[in-house]
Amino acid sequence: MGQIALNVAGREYLVGCRDGEEPKLRALGAMLERHATAAQRAARGSAERTLLYIALMVADELAEREDNPAAGLSTAVLTQIAERLETVATALEEVPQDR
Repeated sequence: MGQIALNVAGREYLVGCRDGEEPKLRALGAMLERHATAAQRAARGSAERTLLYIALMVADELAEREDNPAAGLSTAVLTQIAERLETVATALEEVPQDR
């Protein structure tokens, strides 16, 4: 079992994880840290409220993506989806219509 240290809003937290999950947890910690400055300003020094505000900001992003899924997709992802759909459509057109 692995363990890493995450720094969020100026505090260090030791987090246990499965072996190999360390890079993903570091990326998630970085996502939280991106909101830290705004959360600290809003919390006015309270570490507990800072973490609450960070959680609310991340939850707001998640809710926005759930409400508008296409907005969270990059052009590259949409292009890949379109290409895959074209491949599937072409394959279906080649299927004999004997049925």
